[in-house]
Amino acid sequence: MTDSIFTAGQRLSGAQEQALSYPLGEKLYLVGPAGTGKTTAAILRLAALLDALPQSGSILLLFPSRTLALPYLRFLTSASRKPGSELACLTIGGISRRMIDLFWQLIAEAAGFENPENPPIFLTLETAQYHLAKLVTPLLDKGFFQSVTIDRNRLFSQIIDNLNKSAAVGFPHTEIAARLKSAWIGDAEQLHIYDDVQECANQFRAYCFENNYLDFSLQIEIFRSRLWTHPVCRQYLTSTYRHLIYDNIEEDVPVAHDIALEWLPEFESALLIQDEFAGYRKFLGADPSSAERLADACSHRIFFVESLTSTEAVQNLQYHLVRRITEALPRSLTLKKAHPSTLPIQICHEKFYPAMLDWVAQQVASLVHEQSVPPNQIVILSPFLSDTLRFALVQRLDQLKVPTKSHRPSRSLSDEPVVHCLLTLTLTTFPAWINSEIGLYPRHSDFAYALIQAIQGFDLIRAQLLSNIVFRSSKGQISLSSFAQIKPDIRERITYRFGEKYEFLRNWMMRYQQKGSDPLDHFLSRLFGEVLSQPGFGFHKNILAGETTANLIESIQKFRWSLNPALATSDDWLAMEYLQTLQSGIIAGQYLRSWDEEEENAVLLAPAYTFLLRNRPVDYQFWLDIGSRSWSERLYQPLTHPYLLSRQWQQGRPWTDAEEVAANQDTLARLVYGLLRRCRKGIYLGISAINDQGYEQRGPLLNAFQHALKEYQGF
Repeated sequence: MTDSIFTAGQRLSGAQEQALSYPLGEKLYLVGPAGTGKTTAAILRLAALLDALPQSGSILLLFPSRTLALPYLRFLTSASRKPGSELACLTIGGISRRMIDLFWQLIAEAAGFENPENPPIFLTLETAQYHLAKLVTPLLDKGFFQSVTIDRNRLFSQIIDNLNKSAAVGFPHTEIAARLKSAWIGDAEQLHIYDDVQECANQFRAYCFENNYLDFSLQIEIFRSRLWTHPVCRQYLTSTYRHLIYDNIEEDVPVAHDIALEWLPEFESALLIQDEFAGYRKFLGADPSSAERLADACSHRIFFVESLTSTEAVQNLQYHLVRRITEALPRSLTLKKAHPSTLPIQICHEKFYPAMLDWVAQQVASLVHEQSVPPNQIVILSPFLSDTLRFALVQRLDQLKVPTKSHRPSRSLSDEPVVHCLLTLTLTTFPAWINSEIGLYPRHSDFAYALIQAIQGFDLIRAQLLSNIVFRSSKGQISLSSFAQIKPDIRERITYRFGEKYEFLRNWMMRYQQKGSDPLDHFLSRLFGEVLSQPGFGFHKNILAGETTANLIESIQKFRWSLNPALATSDDWLAMEYLQTLQSGIIAGQYLRSWDEEEENAVLLAPAYTFLLRNRPVDYQFWLDIGSRSWSERLYQPLTHPYLLSRQWQQGRPWTDAEEVAANQDTLARLVYGLLRRCRKGIYLGISAINDQGYEQRGPLLNAFQHALKEYQGF
């Protein structure tokens, strides 16, 4: 089994051999920085368990997030997997949902649901925002959150985030405002905002109990307080799962650690894995300090120190840089005895932002075309990846024949060009779904951009010319005229090749319109499969377009499942509700397929934390605009606070500027440490004296680099 997982000639580290030497019935705790082979050791031990156990379904693989399970899922779908074996690959949220679904009748009435005879309805992040918006929008009209200047969907997501943290940390949701207010030392107006947050959270929780809705927070709370403590439910879990592998425990929430700590004595074997100096999901409630409690429940503790990814040069740069940011150093941070003479970084210092991006694109193209570095071994990182930055990078790299892929998990589906195309074609086919009051109304320009996406090679000038002629709208009605009716000289300008594709698309839409409306997801599935993915159309062999379409269809399906059947009176009503919700720009949920880039050989463009949570090393990293303070500063979140709503913060202690600075330093140190632990060969630093908004900048990351490089070169 080992030979089938490792490539020829690959060796095991001493820590990996130690982890595999213990009998399968032991409980092990593996700890060390990223890139030291802990997950590989866990997969090898899992393979041994599958070979030894007659009933492999008794193995529970537990993760803080589904995305962190991808290495295990790849192994389980490979030829190395034992035929016929079944395992449970879950998060604490997944366990909660399964148990609530299974034992609903046992606890629904006692938990306080008003219709316990009806089944539960589980909400995603997207559908929770939809239902919360129905409650909060009237309150906004009454004056709630008057002094808050953020997008409404960010406002909704922060209220939901407060509820999630209350459940994940383990305090009543009615204490949210009290905890936030107890640490506030600023303007009194902020105290009223916290009261508004509490009122919205209370109303949403009552609304959930009234309609049998369970968002993530209520799922966790019901499982922790009702199911885990119930003898029948607990007996079911402890008898079903006899072996545990729990990876990345530092990224999980305290309630998950509480349950794992109580559950561990019941397992026949356990393997727990913690990344040192991590906890990148703190803004979602992750608590590395809480995770460390689990070490004492294991019989053996194994430290992983040897890096299997980074060169000594990168490790020494990491040593000098992290020491310049924080005094709270990770255990494994050491200086290699043989100090390499070559510096593993290249630096570009430009006055203006576009010049820095030009340099980045040229260096990436050089690595790919001249040094034969696979594109998927290169990642371009920034604190945030705006639409403008993404477009600028993609355009430059496309011109240099470098394939790219971007990933922004919280980006609304409505912001994706592919979704905009699908939305325009949908409303053109079914004008009855139009709502001009909220901007859900396609215009000539929208249809032109949809044609660019839908037809392969169609340029903007021809698309606009065609759209201005064939696209007609009046009084909420839309019609498309035939390409054959266009004057011959104009047809030649557009070209008959593009005209043929347009006519095929138009005829398909007209036939579907005459047929009558189907459920929205059925329509989009057929539009993609029968037209847009065919040769000559824009989605043909376009993996990103297919992935985005699949995410949209999944979002629609979950939206339908989240509605009370009494509300969803027809397919038309559901389609209009969903389209209006999509148009409002709800924060996107998590789609596992978007995180798995195993088959895509493309340069990744991503926010730094998104890359860290992919948990995969690359050869080269490009860090953009390291003078920006955004590398260390928290996002502006006026309705919530990740530190004040954690177990590590003493309630009533004020949050001052000193705490903010210390938290930012710790965040930056962990970020830098995590990035360099996932870098094999070297990094490229982009420095712009003036940022994309025209301001000079000199943030803490740039200062740390300047001091670290002086120290490195003077070694």
